[in-house]
Amino acid sequence: MKKNKNNFDKKALAAHKKFGGKVGLALKARLKTQDDWSTYYTPGVAAVSRYVAENPKSAREYTIKKNSVAVVSNGTAVLGLGDIGPYGALPVMEGKGVIFKELADIDAFPIVLDTKDPDEVIKTVEYIAPTFGGINLEDIKAPECFYIEDVLKEKLDIPVMHDDQHGTAVVALAGLINAYKITKRSFKNSWVVISGAGAAGVAVARLLKYHASDVNILMLDSRGVIWKGRKDIAPYKKDLIKEKIIFAEEGGDLKKAIVEADIFIGVSKPNVLTKTMIRSMNPDPIVFALSNPNPEVMPDVARDAGAAVVATGRSDFPNQVNNALAFPGIFRGALDAGTTRITRDMKLAAAKALARLVKKPTTNKIIPSVLDKKVTPAVARAVRKQ
Repeated sequence: MKKNKNNFDKKALAAHKKFGGKVGLALKARLKTQDDWSTYYTPGVAAVSRYVAENPKSAREYTIKKNSVAVVSNGTAVLGLGDIGPYGALPVMEGKGVIFKELADIDAFPIVLDTKDPDEVIKTVEYIAPTFGGINLEDIKAPECFYIEDVLKEKLDIPVMHDDQHGTAVVALAGLINAYKITKRSFKNSWVVISGAGAAGVAVARLLKYHASDVNILMLDSRGVIWKGRKDIAPYKKDLIKEKIIFAEEGGDLKKAIVEADIFIGVSKPNVLTKTMIRSMNPDPIVFALSNPNPEVMPDVARDAGAAVVATGRSDFPNQVNNALAFPGIFRGALDAGTTRITRDMKLAAAKALARLVKKPTTNKIIPSVLDKKVTPAVARAVRKQ
């Protein structure tokens, strides 16, 4: 495994240097004749400018806005690398651009911002929003990511989505729907333990509770179970308690919380879940260890400990929870529908569409592959219907 990692490190560095990144500009119009110059630039372009200025909503029909998304980050939470800044974030944002174009034919522009001030991020995105049909926020740390997304959704008339939150939640829920089928569980009164109260953990909890209001969710952060008796709780965690998204009647650590749980979802850090903990769960437990690249427990270890279904963030094991299964289709559907918001119902519809693509779920197949060409169109259709 280490050898493969080193090979990909060298290959990636060489490929990025050779091409100078991964994305560029493809032209829809070409300047081959004098008429082309007169039509696409002066004097013809003035007519388009006047028309769009007088009819701003027509920018969706006459400009790049119709099919463009800004992929915006300030580099404060990049992959598993943490706060490595805008330059460190840029290759990842380019990668998102490749995924958008390859899977959904969306023109996505990587934009990295050299600021950690959430209000400056908001203001900058507001300034550039007229160019784009949607905003995909990426790799921005919690809790700032919640504030930035909420404010931009209120201020802008185009879809805004923080992929680290909602892409993860959509794909995880799709996997859970099929994992419940395999283990013959009902969401009703089942117990879910979520390790990690950052962007992904909060979004998973909210979407899961929206899908199944009678599921019980315990959530832990670095200090243990989040419950109403704790004094050191951030406001967004208090909201989870107030809204009854999570069960918060008593504290404890993961070892205590996991006893007789049905599901473990890890979006935290490596090696926090042990074999002993898994064996203390209810029979045939479901383990989603999604910390990447090093999960809360290695999938083979979880299976050895008795886990019936295991999902991971890694591509070298079955059941990879990969955001690329969700965000291209969600934005494709939103752009095609001309919607101003990506709603919870759209995200829920996307999760159900993903789950349905696996016709006969097995322990090694609860989520479609990112190579499945049916994924993005199916998600886009589900979002458009909402």
